[in-house]
Amino acid sequence: VLAASRLARPDSATLLVIGTGALNAPIIEAYASAFALKRVLIWGRDAAKGEGVGCAAREQGYPPAAIATVGGGLVEADIVSAATLATEPLIAGAALRPGMHIDLIGAFRPDMCEADVESFARARIFVDTREGALEEAGDLLQAIAAGAIAADAIEADLAALCSGAHPGRGDDREAITLFKSVGTAIED
Repeated sequence: VLAASRLARPDSATLLVIGTGALNAPIIEAYASAFALKRVLIWGRDAAKGEGVGCAAREQGYPPAAIATVGGGLVEADIVSAATLATEPLIAGAALRPGMHIDLIGAFRPDMCEADVESFARARIFVDTREGALEEAGDLLQAIAAGAIAADAIEADLAALCSGAHPGRGDDREAITLFKSVGTAIED
C-alpha cells in the first residue's frame, strides 16, 4: 500500500484482491486506510473460501463482493492486489486498462507467476528492491527471459518512491503502473 499510495490514482475506488489466504484481510484493511474504497472484489480458486473472506470483510465494515473470474474483476478494478502462490499467470495483460495500478505480492520465487509477460510489457514497473526482484520475482524474471522487457524497464524501487527521488505516477491517467514485491527487511 505504501507503493500504491505513490503509484495508484488517488481517486481509486475499486480494489480487486486476488487470493483468499491469511493476507487477504490485512490487504483490504491497508488499502482502505489509504483509499476511499467503494468496492472490494475478491477472487480465489475456491469460491466458498472467497465468500467466507468476503463475509469476514463485510463484518469489518468493508464493501466486499466475491467474483467468479479474475478477468471480471479486472474490468472494474482501479487497483489490483495479488497475494498468491500461483505458478501460472492469473492476470492477463490484455485485460489491463489505462489508469490501473497492479500490486504483485506473491510470485516470490523464480518458478512462480501471478501476471503474464504482457502485463509487464504494458506497465510502468516498480519494485521493492532491484536486487531482490532480479533474483526472486518469478513473473518479472519470466517477462525478462521472454524478451517482453529488459531489466532496465524497472523505473524505480520503493526507496526512490518514498524519498521522492522518483515522482511515482504523477498525473498520468493513461499509464498502467505495476509494483512487484518479493519482500525485504526495509518494508518491515
